[in-house]
Amino acid sequence: MANKNVELMRGEPEIAIKKLAIPIMISMILTASYNIIDGVWVAGLGQAAIAGIGFVTPIFMILNGFSVGLGNGATSSISRAVGAKNHEKASKSAAHSLLIFLLASIVLTVTLLLIQKPLLETYGANDQSLVEAINYATPLFSGLFAFMFANGASGILRGEGDMKRAMYAIIVSVILNFILDPIFIYVLNLGSAGASLATIVSSMGSAFVIMYWILIKKDTYVDVNLRDFKFEWEIAKDILKVGIPASLDMFMMSLAMSFYLIFISSIGGEYGIAAFTSGQRLYLFGIMPLTAIASAVAAVSGSAYGARNWDYLSRTHIYGTKFALMISVVITMILVIFAPQLSMIFAYTPETAPLIPEITNFLRIASFGLLLVGIGMPSSFLYQGIGRGTTSLAWTIIRELIFTVSFTYLFGIVFNWGLTGIWMGLAVGRMLASILNFTYARYTINKLKTTMN
Repeated sequence: MANKNVELMRGEPEIAIKKLAIPIMISMILTASYNIIDGVWVAGLGQAAIAGIGFVTPIFMILNGFSVGLGNGATSSISRAVGAKNHEKASKSAAHSLLIFLLASIVLTVTLLLIQKPLLETYGANDQSLVEAINYATPLFSGLFAFMFANGASGILRGEGDMKRAMYAIIVSVILNFILDPIFIYVLNLGSAGASLATIVSSMGSAFVIMYWILIKKDTYVDVNLRDFKFEWEIAKDILKVGIPASLDMFMMSLAMSFYLIFISSIGGEYGIAAFTSGQRLYLFGIMPLTAIASAVAAVSGSAYGARNWDYLSRTHIYGTKFALMISVVITMILVIFAPQLSMIFAYTPETAPLIPEITNFLRIASFGLLLVGIGMPSSFLYQGIGRGTTSLAWTIIRELIFTVSFTYLFGIVFNWGLTGIWMGLAVGRMLASILNFTYARYTINKLKTTMN
């Protein structure tokens, strides 16, 4: 299986993206279902619980972002080694990635447990919503190692083009989460804490499956032998030069999310936060297929870059962009047309029913940002694939912190358009930044063709 995956990575980019993107897409949709499933069960606990989990969302993005980001560092390093037909370096990159995942999980767990309360208070959590937020956050932060190894080790499989088994591991975790959520939340009466505990235990299942393939069964392209491991700074640096900026991508998005929460809280209070949190779950669910396509672009572009095949690199970017744009149109239409029905997923109790109009309003406005995110996201992942993580990070800062925060503040606060203005700012900022991102990606590829031939 591994050799077929590697040959696919080195072959026609259009075929590679199609075949790699589908299992990644399924994996990410299933991963996003964690959030959806948690939201459905937590909705039964009331508005304070919904808002409490909403305040944890930016921090959760940091958690998830570091694990996925470091996994992207592994993907980039391994895929470039695959393109260069350097099996030894690919194997060393995998081994060093596991060490990095372990160290990062320890540091992040300790840090987040220490700062969780003041951080949540900064976002605006107070009284019962603060209690619910801490109940949800503490198990989540304590079990960070599960996320780190589940998401990070998936990056090792993606680096060698083995997307199907990464998908199988996700299926295991989603099934576990689906079973454990109602048991932990209601049967064991753990409330918000039960939702995060279910997620952690489920992630542990996914991590165990992947580590079994890599370390015990040893039927992957990379050959990881921990007994003979020798630390090499150059290998670690090659992973981290993409992994750290990719991790900070989510940190910057979380920082931007903090601004959105502050703006929304000042306008709509707990009601606005609860509506945004519910609508954002669906938005993030909708963006998963685009992220999947972009992840395939990262893997294939890394292989093309390693082989110094600039024609394949250009074709990878163009085809990935077209594919993502087509999917984004379909997703946007679904979110806009079925907004009222989708809103009811998170507002099915008498207490939460008043949220339906505002969740619907969010979906019918903010979702239009997805249309052009479909051309921006493959560009950002292209930079990661070719080992330019800082460029990807720069575009995240431009999109979220410069464009989107500015437009949400302008429309929502300065123009006094309220929550509708915030939703408009989310769409406009992301669309404009995505156009610029795509333009710069084409410039980057053309420059590589002329300077590295």
